[in-house]
Amino acid sequence: MHLSPEIVNKIETSFAAQSMMATFGAQLAEISPGAVTITATIPENCRQQHGYAHAAHTFGLGDSAAGYAALSVMPEQSEVLTSEMNIHLLAPARGDLIQATGRVIKPGRRLVIVQAEVFAITGATRTQIALMTGTMVPILPKG
Repeated sequence: MHLSPEIVNKIETSFAAQSMMATFGAQLAEISPGAVTITATIPENCRQQHGYAHAAHTFGLGDSAAGYAALSVMPEQSEVLTSEMNIHLLAPARGDLIQATGRVIKPGRRLVIVQAEVFAITGATRTQIALMTGTMVPILPKG
């Protein structure tokens, strides 16, 4: 299954409009049906007191990756909002790059169950720093 150019464009346009992702220096790395990967550096203004990426940085990247994964399986006119998201922080977020991959676990008309895995990357070393699960809600235009 391939995504339509319209869905890819919709995801790219939506992502470009997120000022928080710009603050993180985030980029869309991969878009496929039911899966989206986002990468970001760890800017100085997104670090906590020990120099690691702040948990909010990790959460924001994972939430966005999962949300766009959900959007990739929704009808073209849909938008998406996070209903709830759980995060398990597994290791300090230290590295050159953070990579979040969101995946759809179970699509639905009213709820989309998602997961995101977040890794810190330094060279060839990848360390999983978070596992997230959540629920996305499709928002359809009124009318």
